[in-house]
Amino acid sequence: MIKRYTENEIDKLVKILKNDGVISVPTDTVFGICARINSLVAHDKLIKVKSRPINKSFPVMCANEKQIETIAIVNEVAKKLIKAFMPGPITLVLKKNNNLPEYVTNGKETIAIRMAPTVFIEELISKTGCPIFMTSANQNGEIECTSLDEIENKCPMLDGMLEGEVSYSMASTIVDCTSNKVEILREGPVTLEQIKKVL
Repeated sequence: MIKRYTENEIDKLVKILKNDGVISVPTDTVFGICARINSLVAHDKLIKVKSRPINKSFPVMCANEKQIETIAIVNEVAKKLIKAFMPGPITLVLKKNNNLPEYVTNGKETIAIRMAPTVFIEELISKTGCPIFMTSANQNGEIECTSLDEIENKCPMLDGMLEGEVSYSMASTIVDCTSNKVEILREGPVTLEQIKKVL
């Protein structure tokens, strides 16, 4: 049995993350599993939990815009989208900051970023002291888990689970902001029309 926690036990979850553990949390879109980004041990454990190919990099979730700017290059387009849609069901692909360790992006020049969708996750990231890898709760290539029992069944190596519900049950919109031409890489709750309006 994987231990389940309530939102009142945030400090216990922070402790797991600081000790390189991997936990599952409900986000606004789907259930996610996360680990802190400033630990190679945590990163490698997350790969094992999800049986993910080593060459695929994980999306990263930040507490706020200031934290995004510590790991990625935020251009004008990204600034507008952050202001309009974050926190919300959108992932921005940005050029990474050169000071990021190689493993965070698996050697790629870009990084996919979301902002904490709930006050709880924002606090979890802030207390952990760095952004977190946040990937959907499932085994690589399978559909997203929709309940804690399913997550426990599919990802038995987790160190803890936060109880709760998700609201969209649909993965976030992914937008590539690395060039002047904005491209939607995955359709999601935020539509192309909404994005065009803002830009």
